[in-house]
Amino acid sequence: MKIILPDKKKSAIILGMNAKQLSLTTQNRLIISGLILSTFLIVFIAFFAIFNIQKKLNQGYQNFGQIVSKALAIECSELAANSPKDKIYDILKSHADTIVQAHSDIIFIEFRNKNGEMVYKANNNNKKENKSPSIIVNSPIVTSNGINIGSVTVGLSGNIINQISTTTRASLLFVFTVAWVVFAFVILINTYLITRELRILHDGVQKISKGNFGYKIKDKDVSSEVKELFNAFNDMSNKLHIYEEQNIEQLTLERNKLEAILMSIANGVVVCDNNDNVVLVNNHAQNLLELEENQMMNIKIQDYVDTEGNYCFKDKIEEFKDTPLDIMENKPLEFSIQVDKRVIKSIISPMFTRNKDYVGYIIVLIDMTKEAEMDAMRSTFISNVSHELRTPVTVLRSYIDTLYNYGNEFDYETQKEFIGTINQEIIRLNRMVNDILDFSRMEANAQMEKALNSIYEVIHNCVSQVEPLTKEHNLKITVTEEKDIADFMFNYDGIERALTNLLSNAIKYSPDNGEIKVNLKKSGEDIEITVTDQGCGIAPEHQKKIFDRFYRVENNIHTIKGTGLGLHLVKQTIEKYHQGKVFVKSEPGKGSTFGFIIPTKVTADEKTLV
Repeated sequence: MKIILPDKKKSAIILGMNAKQLSLTTQNRLIISGLILSTFLIVFIAFFAIFNIQKKLNQGYQNFGQIVSKALAIECSELAANSPKDKIYDILKSHADTIVQAHSDIIFIEFRNKNGEMVYKANNNNKKENKSPSIIVNSPIVTSNGINIGSVTVGLSGNIINQISTTTRASLLFVFTVAWVVFAFVILINTYLITRELRILHDGVQKISKGNFGYKIKDKDVSSEVKELFNAFNDMSNKLHIYEEQNIEQLTLERNKLEAILMSIANGVVVCDNNDNVVLVNNHAQNLLELEENQMMNIKIQDYVDTEGNYCFKDKIEEFKDTPLDIMENKPLEFSIQVDKRVIKSIISPMFTRNKDYVGYIIVLIDMTKEAEMDAMRSTFISNVSHELRTPVTVLRSYIDTLYNYGNEFDYETQKEFIGTINQEIIRLNRMVNDILDFSRMEANAQMEKALNSIYEVIHNCVSQVEPLTKEHNLKITVTEEKDIADFMFNYDGIERALTNLLSNAIKYSPDNGEIKVNLKKSGEDIEITVTDQGCGIAPEHQKKIFDRFYRVENNIHTIKGTGLGLHLVKQTIEKYHQGKVFVKSEPGKGSTFGFIIPTKVTADEKTLV
């Protein structure tokens, strides 16, 4: 996936990276501060030394000029004393010219009389650039008798002192520059060595943070203090590696165990992180939501669409996220969704760590299709029972009222016909009431006792009970019995009601003038009873649910009313209370065979709960 950022965002990211790269650490700031401070200190010392040296040189040069002028004054005084008077002027002039030309640093020599008038001035014509002297010194000319005859003035150019100052400054600057470079180099080298050790340690810590336990730092060419730190790090890394090896198998086992539990749990489980991404879906949830394997992984749960194209989780997830977590923790959000005619109850609960940090939420999916169907069946059952009870009660009331008010006006055959109808309706009403009572008793887990009874007697009694119904439709019941079946332990009333229900159903759905076959046979230690009719048959999709409570088959072939409890009571009586088995074999248009198998080996004092 490629993400394109706007220009402003790119600039912001680049600036952020540059700022991060240019940001100085405390250590770098200290190093730079130290270098700057040392630079200022060295520059200050250098200038201070140069200033003092220059000052001392100037003082020395001043003293040198004073000495030159005094020496010249003494020489002139001696020359004047030892020379003829008419030759003194020429001698001093020649001597002054000789000195000026011999010394490049002397610009001029002046002679003045005792009145201060210039007598002669000798200039150094070879040094035109030094016409402005930097130092001028004056000394009096005194004779041996102590008589002041004048003065001599010497002008010095200062070239020597300037050369000395320049050389001195250059030497000092060079020395201090070399000292600063060496100092900075030592600091940088020391800093590099320290930061190198820190970088090595930082790389090791990063590898440990990424899970590379057991990584060791090489302690070659490091200081003794840092070597101890590296050894401690290596020891810690080794212990973490040992701990990882000891616990990774256990952690993997626990994780696999947790995933196995979630995957095999009876209800559907969908786990989402705090960004609504699905991180786990167990097998039952995949079946309920009709998902393929890993189809929802790392996809937001709000994007799930049911078979009708509805985002069934989107609104509820928003409602969950808008509700405070403490409320959701105490009272999870419950709602229902429908996927391909399947009703699914959903419960959303938040997930927390041990530190109560919110990490996401879990959705539990419970298949409520059976319960929804049962609720619909109960409603249908109540409607059917009300209708079924109303019909015989209405018929009984009508016939009894007619006989009571007009019975003397009817002949014997008409009265007998009325009484026969009343008797059939009472039998029908009694059967429905018994079904309802038996169902109620079974739901309440009442107790049923077994006794030693004859299965032949049960069959004959049941056939006799339904004989009035067979005559009404001109039906024939044929009983085939296997001989020598000994009496065994069973509940007489329960088996009788079960067989009667099967016979009644066969009579209801058999065509007039048809035949119903009852067969009894022994199969090993069990006995098998079947009732076969010539009715319309039952489609395969209904055969799986035909023994469920309240379930009734209604189609274009037959719409016979009933409570939907008869076959369910048969199943409960045979399988739950006699450890037997019920079955049905049928094809549409070819009739049906209902039957049950019950074991004959039961102890005399055995009791089971209904």
